[in-house]
Amino acid sequence: MTERMPQRGGGANASVPVHLPEGVAAPAGLVEAALAYEAALMADDLATLESAFAPGPDTLRGDEGGLLVGRDVISRFRGARGGAPKRAIEALHVRPIDDDHAWLAAVTAPAAGGRGLVSQLWERQHGAWRITAAHVSAPPRAIDPRVWRVVGDPLLPPTEAGPLDGHTVAVKDVFAVEGFALGAGVPAYLDEGAPHARSAASLRALQAAGASVRGIARTDQFAYSIAGRNAAYGTPPNPAVPGAISGGSSSGPASAVAMGHASIGLGTDTAGSIRIPASYQGLWGLRTTHGAVSTDGVLPLAPSFDTVGWLTRDRATLEATAVASLDEAAQVGLGDRFVTARALISSASPGVAAAFVAYLEAWDREVTAIDDDSLSDVALDGVQTAFRTMQAFEAWAAHGAWVAAHPGALGADVASRFEWASTITPAAAAAARAALERARCALDAALGDAVLVLPSAASVAPALDAAGDEIEAVRAATLRMTAVAGATGRPALSVPGLTVDGAPVGVCFVGPRGGDLALVRAADEWMPRAKRH
Repeated sequence: MTERMPQRGGGANASVPVHLPEGVAAPAGLVEAALAYEAALMADDLATLESAFAPGPDTLRGDEGGLLVGRDVISRFRGARGGAPKRAIEALHVRPIDDDHAWLAAVTAPAAGGRGLVSQLWERQHGAWRITAAHVSAPPRAIDPRVWRVVGDPLLPPTEAGPLDGHTVAVKDVFAVEGFALGAGVPAYLDEGAPHARSAASLRALQAAGASVRGIARTDQFAYSIAGRNAAYGTPPNPAVPGAISGGSSSGPASAVAMGHASIGLGTDTAGSIRIPASYQGLWGLRTTHGAVSTDGVLPLAPSFDTVGWLTRDRATLEATAVASLDEAAQVGLGDRFVTARALISSASPGVAAAFVAYLEAWDREVTAIDDDSLSDVALDGVQTAFRTMQAFEAWAAHGAWVAAHPGALGADVASRFEWASTITPAAAAAARAALERARCALDAALGDAVLVLPSAASVAPALDAAGDEIEAVRAATLRMTAVAGATGRPALSVPGLTVDGAPVGVCFVGPRGGDLALVRAADEWMPRAKRH
């Protein structure tokens, strides 16, 4: 049975066919409530949209990005996205369950083309119809521009057969890719670039091992962030925590790997740009020993700390990638000591700190808490300050002239960092470099060939609509933890070891310089049995 209902906002003569089983009537007021919800969606009427969903923690909304649980979470998502894409309802299919419950499917016609589908479970509560569960299916995207700059099938083929046969690489947009300009996450920079005649050395190594290039993936602008937000292209989705940021600056490669678009993310890590997205999205991520992998063909941020590394969904793929890229003759083994530091744990949020302590207590290895001045609160604050100063000084040396010549080209967050970087004097940089050298010597003496164990990030992934000061506070706390590997040039491996409030957090293992492969090869034994890969 079919009847027609007027569709608000669809023009004077627009109406929606409503399909029901023969002889069955729609519950009173349901179709009107569904069309009122659609009108509010097109008007981005947040108050009406919130009232259309059932209150409480059990209400559900799912789409390609994952499942949102609870009306408050759904409302935050709506408030952060800036309105839904314009669409019209082509048809409604209603299947009553009883007088107070019904399932509804809406066939949608997006203004951008294609067809979509929305399914909703409605319940009459206190006389008003409310959505208790919904799923939105949009037309499939050719590419997601938040994740990818350009993709191919493949974009570049492997150059030889090898152990990475069948693997695909998402390349962070700070690596030279043959035939393409480098964009660094900045539209104006991309516009001025010229196609590269030769890919970066680290990418050629993967192709020589059998991997193909799936595409060039997004990065935070000039890789000068660990949030994953890009003012020009948006925030890549985090499939592990829908409604949360992805982490950066290797944000595009991380999301591409987490979403199954590629099996290897090729990225860089200066201050945590591989470890943070790995932690936020439940991936394996390796920051390599400083200098162990060539940065030829990689756009610099802070050369004293820049490293090449990889993101994968499992340990075996990470090991194969590392073997294809590292000189095994230069690799070293690990000592038999595992250590941590209370000051590093206290840098994390209470939830992350508690989960990490529980992880250590359940581990079958003895982990010693080092009581050493080099890992005290005062020392770590000093390392972080000196690290940020040197990073900023080198970032301005690398890109300051371009930034100064292109006012307004950067998002506010990255622009503010470059503005501060421009104020670092050579004398301040020299003092920071000397402080880092002293810290490096002290940390080397305290750690030796031990493996330092700590949370990979200070918190779970913040929400997409988190305020700038919240993001900056998380960034500062996280950099206090990640700066140890950066200051010492040591490899750091993030593995998906913790879960806090349903969200992943990595456990980070920092090994001796040259211990990259040993970390990756041993890490499966360090994981909870349920998370071994």
